Amino acid sequence: MAIKNIIFDLGGVVLNLDQEKTLRAFKRLGANLEELNLENSIFLDFETGKVDEDYFLQSIFTLLKGNASKEQITQAWNSMLLELPAHRVEIIKQLKSKYRLFLLSNTNIIHIKAVFEEHGKTIFEELFEKIYLSHEIGIRKPDIACYEYVLRDANLKGSETVFVDDNRMNIKGAESAGINTIWAKEPVDLWFIDTLRKTDVLKVN
Repeated sequence: MAIKNIIFDLGGVVLNLDQEKTLRAFKRLGANLEELNLENSIFLDFETGKVDEDYFLQSIFTLLKGNASKEQITQAWNSMLLELPAHRVEIIKQLKSKYRLFLLSNTNIIHIKAVFEEHGKTIFEELFEKIYLSHEIGIRKPDIACYEYVLRDANLKGSETVFVDDNRMNIKGAESAGINTIWAKEPVDLWFIDTLRKTDVLKVN
């Protein structure tokens, strides 16, 4: 069965990302973000829309014992967000002539606002038929329910769909939902077209 649909992750696949920049930024503010994440549910709650932006910032402000302003926290939080290369946009645009394209991202309102403000929300709306954001749908990868939600909402068959992500756990989650996958060890470029072509040929045969 031929591939008809592609579901893209955002950070590290479509948008350049450097999570280490945010970890370093928080260390300069006196906090180990990885330890905070293990000790608190605030990050998961924020990504699944259980808490809003104000609650999140106030929580981090409190955890930092007031040693950083909410503006500094926001800047540190967003420092991982990098470029959206024009050539990558063109590659994805070319795919639209053959495939239905979707975006599925574990994200939060602060990050997505920053991305849309920097690059324009319109470009993402032009590239993707529908955008699924974890904080809006209330579930996140690699929960199988997250992929099933997208398949059901967009009326897709897993066997006709490829999911692309840079996180191995998210890839495994998609596979458990019966979706074909491409593990993006680097952001989308010409390598992706070659890999997709091979995947598509395998499904056709």
